[in-house]
Amino acid sequence: MALVPFDDRDGMIWWNGALRPWRDAKLHVLSHGLHYGSAVFEGERAYGGNIFKLREHSERLKNSAKLLGYEVPYTVAEIDEACKTTLQANGLTDAYIRPIAWRGSEQLAVSAKLTTINLAVAVWAWPNLFGNDRMKGVRLGHAAWKRPHPETAPTASKAAGLYMIGTMSKHQAEDQGFDDALMLDWRGHVSEATGANIFFVMDGELHTPTPDCFLDGITRRTVMSIARRHQMKVVERTIMPEEMANASEVFLAGTAAEVTPVRQIGDLHFSPGPITERLLRDYEALVMMSPEKVASLAA
Repeated sequence: MALVPFDDRDGMIWWNGALRPWRDAKLHVLSHGLHYGSAVFEGERAYGGNIFKLREHSERLKNSAKLLGYEVPYTVAEIDEACKTTLQANGLTDAYIRPIAWRGSEQLAVSAKLTTINLAVAVWAWPNLFGNDRMKGVRLGHAAWKRPHPETAPTASKAAGLYMIGTMSKHQAEDQGFDDALMLDWRGHVSEATGANIFFVMDGELHTPTPDCFLDGITRRTVMSIARRHQMKVVERTIMPEEMANASEVFLAGTAAEVTPVRQIGDLHFSPGPITERLLRDYEALVMMSPEKVASLAA
């Protein structure tokens, strides 16, 4: 299937408080966010016209920017409204939403205190990252790059620059015939895939790495909450690579991936099983609920 270039589409993009035609949403080549990675973003999904956990995403966008040393010049409520407005302006009910905040082009140097902070929101139709037949499971290679020490990068921020090693790792995995890559952290512990958190079913319990140097995903926390409602024990801990062989089921969780089973990691093979399928189906049901119902379940 031919790809539709992202710079040549119909639609509207919200940009610093106003909607503008998709093809006119352009920034200068000397924008600081492009040269120095001073951008933060969110990935969100709308189901049936409602953006799932919108408030949590907007709050994280603000917090990510603060970790990079700047303030997004809109309130959380205003960011929420910008996302809803953009979704409606594009006539979509099931879509992917991408808010992004970045430093502008007023100053191009390591120091960037004179730059303005911009915010844009785009939406587009984007099915599950791994396709509708994802229950068969995806295959992960081993990434050569590792998630960095939190004293060397703002690892709690959804910062654009942190995804560079994810892109490199995913490309390498795809070149080797895999769908994605498993990344270790700077200590050699299991961390995540290139853009989604990872879970292991071990002896009927759900085990997942402690997010101390990578993003504590909103989908990750949602899946953990669903598992606990099923009286399943959820264990956040250090997981060594050799422990993965003890897992009976493995799956990924993220906004783009949603809940996706894993059938292979390197030389290890797994069978998508009943626990993964139950969590996947419950997640699919949850995202279709009203925001008020979702909030009541989280309370």
